[in-house]
Amino acid sequence: MDIQFFKESPFTTIISFHKLIESFEEIARSDVDYRSNYAKAILEQIELIPELRTGIQDYSVIKNNEALIKNILTDLFPTALTHNEIKAVTIPFQNISFNYTERFKKILKNAGDEFYMEIRDFSEHQFYINNCCLILSNYYKQHVDFNQPFFYDIPNENGIEKHYRILYNADFMEITPTENAVPLTQEDIDQLLDNYNDINLWKSKFPKGSWILRGFGIVSLFDATTESAISILKSNLLKPGPKTVTTDEEVSNIFQSIFNLPNLKVGFIIYNSEEEKFIRPAKYENQMKSFLLSDDQEVDCKNAFFGCSFENLLDNQEPFVISNVSKFTKESTNKRLGEHLLSQGIQSCIFAPVIKSGHLLGVVELVSENPRDLNSVNATKLDLVLPYLTDTIDRYNTDMQHQIEAIIQREYTTIHPSVYWKFKRESQNYFQNMNHTKDYIFKEIVFKNVYPLYGQIDIKGSSEHRNETVKIDLKSQLTALLEIFDNQDSNSNLVLLEQRKFELESLRSELDFPLKADTEQHVQRYIEEEIHPILKNTKSNPKSKKLEELYFEKLDEKTGMFYQERKKFDNAMSIINKRLATVLDRKQVEAQQIYPHYYERFKTDGVEHNLYIGASISPTKPFDIMYLHNLRLWQLQTLCEMELEHHDLKESLPYELDVTSLILVFSSALSIRFRMDEKRFDVDGTYNARYEVVKKRIDKSHIKGTNERITEKEKITIVYSQNSEEAEYLKYIKYLQHKKILEPSIEQFEVEDLQGVSGLRAIRVKVINNNSNPGIKKITYQDLLDELN
Repeated sequence: MDIQFFKESPFTTIISFHKLIESFEEIARSDVDYRSNYAKAILEQIELIPELRTGIQDYSVIKNNEALIKNILTDLFPTALTHNEIKAVTIPFQNISFNYTERFKKILKNAGDEFYMEIRDFSEHQFYINNCCLILSNYYKQHVDFNQPFFYDIPNENGIEKHYRILYNADFMEITPTENAVPLTQEDIDQLLDNYNDINLWKSKFPKGSWILRGFGIVSLFDATTESAISILKSNLLKPGPKTVTTDEEVSNIFQSIFNLPNLKVGFIIYNSEEEKFIRPAKYENQMKSFLLSDDQEVDCKNAFFGCSFENLLDNQEPFVISNVSKFTKESTNKRLGEHLLSQGIQSCIFAPVIKSGHLLGVVELVSENPRDLNSVNATKLDLVLPYLTDTIDRYNTDMQHQIEAIIQREYTTIHPSVYWKFKRESQNYFQNMNHTKDYIFKEIVFKNVYPLYGQIDIKGSSEHRNETVKIDLKSQLTALLEIFDNQDSNSNLVLLEQRKFELESLRSELDFPLKADTEQHVQRYIEEEIHPILKNTKSNPKSKKLEELYFEKLDEKTGMFYQERKKFDNAMSIINKRLATVLDRKQVEAQQIYPHYYERFKTDGVEHNLYIGASISPTKPFDIMYLHNLRLWQLQTLCEMELEHHDLKESLPYELDVTSLILVFSSALSIRFRMDEKRFDVDGTYNARYEVVKKRIDKSHIKGTNERITEKEKITIVYSQNSEEAEYLKYIKYLQHKKILEPSIEQFEVEDLQGVSGLRAIRVKVINNNSNPGIKKITYQDLLDELN
């Protein structure tokens, strides 16, 4: 007999058979001799143990009188049903139980000596309050519906967890208050019913041990394994968040309970209808394996691997069942599938389609290591499970589409989070009107009275550097071809070879002069059309053949040309752009805390950015011009940080590439409009177009009256037009000089007139580049390449 309690209860529990004894006394007075005589005999034995009537608190009395108690309970526990019913005497919600039926005893024996029977998910809090509810229901006659489903989870002899629903019969119990019981008013009861989670309140109204529970109850169990397992699976599938199913083992345990197969394993694959492929969902990659795609992430459903075996599954959308994989492998034309399953120890399997509105969503894989464990008969059990799986996979697909759209919006469009709300509002308006007969006309997305900030950090002389690397690669390739021709044997093509050598030398000589716009294409076309056919069709001696092999190994797969120097240059440009953009993006997160604003950046030969700030972008937050000034200081500090990042970086690059930095100050508010055709924001209005003109031309302009560019390496140039802007930025510069970020000297000059724009001035100041700490390991070019890739 299990006698373990929760520590606290409103009850003092006394096990008593007084109600049953009273029924025996009534039978003893009846005229039915055999019933009367039997009852009298039982009563004689009961008289010897008065605790059976008065109440038992020493549980050894029960253990020492098991046979008598069994006889007392015979009418309630018929011998003929003992191998069928799962019953025992108990106290509701407590682990006091005895007088088990034979079937109950067998279930507990199969569970093992270490098994401890306890109600699933039943806490001490629930135990105390449910006992209080018993008092409210039985003594105070309140209608309290607290009979939620209770379960015991008991493993069978094979280790499969079986789930048993618990039913209580309390007909033979009575509840009485002690002198410590607190009398309750209806107001008290109403307060309790409104505060289930307030355990202290319940304990104050029902103090520990203040009521007596006298008598006994009967617990009956019925096997609800399939229903409970499906409910557990449903709960798991409906969990929110990225990890719907906890582990592969947990899912397998659920299906083992449903199919009553200890060796059952579960897998799953998604069907991609657009590409007609089976894929393993990345979301569940660590929780749910696949037995069909054990080594592959995806397989074309028309692949020979599946053969005609999956015709029913794909076309008729019916389960594909193999009850004996060894036999299938010998007899089927699709031996490859059978051998693939056997290699994993699979001897029987079911592949069931998951279907929604006639469309295949995926395939559930059930496999076992024993032949005929899985067959067409028990495959019908999947009908109980598939509706929940269907909803889950449908939610997975919907969630995936939403995430894909979010990634596209974040990575491939210019809809910044700060302005997303306005696009969303207009989309909601469209959605609410899309079913109306009248065509919906989209409103233009415009933000008025916003202040622009523009900045760039440009790689100086990038075009010249790129042209030089092109010339180096072309010269190397032409030299390699000339070397091959110089080592060719004399043959009938001698005259043609000499002609080609002359042309190659002429092309190489042209590369000593500035590169023309079409030189690269001209050389590439000549080599592909005139030189490569000769190399491929001319017999070569061993030395020439070796040179040819080395030559073709050096060709780039995409261009068919030498690409070594250009690749190093392109990598260097990409590394610089990535590092600078990373600094800008990181700092931009901080800037959004100043005041929400629109932000976009572009990678060209350097990194440039646009910011727009104003009340129309964040209408829920009051705007003050102070936020604009804060953002301007942030921008200047950020460009200083990007300059320092480049300074630390450039020594590790194969090319010495310097950068110049520029800020354009524009104090007039303007409007920006989303251009539907270009899918990007642009400045709106003719007057405001002046700002765009300056942006496009300012970095190539000169100091007025000179040939010197306004930008210079390791310096930040600030272009402005108003005295107030000059005063503002001189204050920022003074502050950064104090922080030892900018050097003390400042240059101020006028900017040459641009087309339609005049009167611009500029401040130029150098960023202090402190030498890096020699004790810190410098990053290598290879480290940078690894980071880039």
